[in-house]
Order: sequence, then C-alpha cells, then structure tokens
Amino acid sequence: MTTPTRAAGSRSRGFTLIELLIALAVVAILVRIAFPSYQAYIVRSSRQAAQSELVALANAQERIFLNSNSYTGKVTSPYNGQSTGGLGVPDLNDVVDAASVDPGKSKDSRYTFSVAGTATTFTLTATPTGAQYAGDPLPLTISETGQRKWGTSGKTW
Repeated sequence: MTTPTRAAGSRSRGFTLIELLIALAVVAILVRIAFPSYQAYIVRSSRQAAQSELVALANAQERIFLNSNSYTGKVTSPYNGQSTGGLGVPDLNDVVDAASVDPGKSKDSRYTFSVAGTATTFTLTATPTGAQYAGDPLPLTISETGQRKWGTSGKTW
C-alpha cells in the first residue's frame, strides 16, 4: 500500500484542529486575566464619577443654604435654589432621554443618592447598586463640613 503524497509546490490550506485549540486556549487565558481587571476598572471609574456627583450636589446644597439659610432634604425634587426645592437628581436638562433615567440615581445608574440632615446640617450619601458591587458595597458620604467618608469605618476619599 502506498500513501498519497503531495505534489511538489502544493500547499495545505486551513488550520489544523490542534492549531485552533491552542489559539482558543491562549484567548481563554487572556480573557481570564483581563476580565477581572476590567471589572475592577469599571467599579473604580464609577466610584470616581459618584464622588464627583456628590461634590456637585454638596455645592448645590451650599447655594441653597446661601439663598434660604436652610439646606434641602429632597434629592429628586426639581432644583429651584431654595430649601423648598430639591437637588434635582437627575437634572433632566442634562439628560438626552429623560424617560430612561431613574430619579435619585447617578448618571450611570450605579449609585443611588440620598440626603439626611436638618436645616443647618446635611449628609449626602451615594450607595452602590447592582451585583457588580458585591465586593465593594461601601457607601460614599459628604457632609456640610466637607467631610468625605467611604463606608462606615471612617476611611476618607
């Protein structure tokens, strides 16, 4: 019995099964390494965005206090510059599709904002929402004194 041989100069076309499996294994290893880093990046960037929004809300509270000598206790009521109004979260003027936005949430909808306090004090809180924050469920807070806390341990941001 003779085995068929290839003519000189002809080339094999395509990939072998082994080559495909090796390529798939390399891609799987890269995904396994990269995906947790990507998730951590998303959590970190979302936290930074929530911190920026908290600072902006604290500034709005101070403007309200300058106008009416009292802070507001409402997050989702429209902002009117007075303590009878609210902080206007979200500000529907900045939102393209207002129907798709949940009131009281950050712009990326990963944090929920709340406010507590009296006429002369306030604490704004941003609480993470969603399963992606199972490992990082710590709320961010800022007070009228500018004190910024992350979680209940008193760690500052």
